Amino acid sequence: MTIRDRDALGGRAAVVGIGATEFSKDSGRSELKLAVEAVRAAVDDAGLSPADVDGMVTFTMDTSPEITVAQAAGIGELSFFSRVHYGGGAACATVQQAALAIAAGVADVVVCYRAFNERSGRRFGSGVQHREPSAEGAALGWNLPFGLLTPASWVAMAARRYLHVYGLTPDAFGHVAVTGRRHAATNPAAYFHGRPITPADHAASRWIVEPLRLLDCCQETDGGQALVVTSVERARDLPRPPAVVLAAAQGAGRAQEQMTSFYRDELTGLPEMGVVARQLWRTSGLAPADIDVGIIYDHFTPFVLMQLEEFGFCGPGEGADFVAGDVLSLNTHGGQLGEAYLHGMNGIAEAVRQLRGTSVNQIPGAATALVTAGTGVPTSGLVLGAAPG
Repeated sequence: MTIRDRDALGGRAAVVGIGATEFSKDSGRSELKLAVEAVRAAVDDAGLSPADVDGMVTFTMDTSPEITVAQAAGIGELSFFSRVHYGGGAACATVQQAALAIAAGVADVVVCYRAFNERSGRRFGSGVQHREPSAEGAALGWNLPFGLLTPASWVAMAARRYLHVYGLTPDAFGHVAVTGRRHAATNPAAYFHGRPITPADHAASRWIVEPLRLLDCCQETDGGQALVVTSVERARDLPRPPAVVLAAAQGAGRAQEQMTSFYRDELTGLPEMGVVARQLWRTSGLAPADIDVGIIYDHFTPFVLMQLEEFGFCGPGEGADFVAGDVLSLNTHGGQLGEAYLHGMNGIAEAVRQLRGTSVNQIPGAATALVTAGTGVPTSGLVLGAAPG
C-alpha cells in the first residue's frame, strides 16, 4: 500500500485489556515497578495470564526494556518485541505495531506499555539539558541558541502564528483547557479530580511562553499504563467487550522535525497529523460525523485545535469555536491537562472504557472513538470501534 490507499489492517485486532497505576507526582517506586504493575493489571483485566503474552511494545524513551518487564511480570517466551520512537507521537503506534504482529501471525497476545517518573524523576517540561551527538540534536541546535529550549517554547512559535493568521487571542486556547478540566473534575483517577476551571481561571494563569499560559500546558506525572491487544477472533472468548482497531496509522510530514518544524510553508497546521487523518478515514471508511468520542492528544492546547482542523471536524482557524460548542465529546477522562500525562497511553485506555460503556463520563451509545498521539513530532492515531452486538 501507499499513503494514498486504504490498508488491510482494520478489523484484525482489538484492545481487550487495560491497566494502570495511580497517577501521582511522586510514585515512590521505580519505573520498572510502575511498568510491571500496569502490565499485570492490564493482563488481568483481559482475563488472561502472563503466560498468554508473547509480544510486547513500548516507546524508545521508556527505561524498562521488554525483556526486563516480561521477566518481572512472569511473562515467558516472546516472539515479538518492538519500540516506537518520537516520544508522545508513539502512543497509538504501539497499538498499531501490536495489531500488525497479530495480523501477520507472529504474535497472539501483545502488551503495549509506558511507564515513567516524569514528575519526580526526569521532567520533560524542563527542556533540553544534555544531548549526545546525533542528527536530532543537530537539528535542535539551530534553535537552542536563540532561547528555544523547552517544548513550550517550540509550540509557542506555531501558536503565535496561528493566532496572528486567524485573528484570534490567547483566550481561544482556553476552551480546550476548560473542557479537559471539566471532565477531570468528575474522574476519581484524575490528578485534578474535583478541580474544574473557568475561562477566567485560564486567562488569569501566568504566562509560560507567550502566547501559552500555565493552563495551556499539560501536567507532569508519575505512573504507568498498559494495554493488551489480540485478534478479534480471540477477543470474542474474553470477558470484556473488545475495542476493535478499525484503523491505525503513523504519519510524518514534509520538512518534519521534532517539535521545531519552523521552515515549512505554513505554521498553522500539523501536516504529520494530516497524514494520519487521511489514512484513518480511508481505512475505517468513517468521517468526522461518525465519531462519538475524540481523545485528542493535549500536551498543549493550540495543538488540539490544529488536530481537529486536520481531521476535518472544522475548518482552519475554527477549532476554538468547535470546542466551545461541545460538538464532539472531547477528552472525557480529562486528558493530559486534567487526568495525567502518560504520553497519551491513558487516552487510549479512556477510548476503550467509552466503547465498553464503563467511563466515569460515559457518552451514551458510544460506538466509535478517535485517538491521537503527540504532535509536533512524527505521530500516530487510531480509530477504535465497539464490537458488533
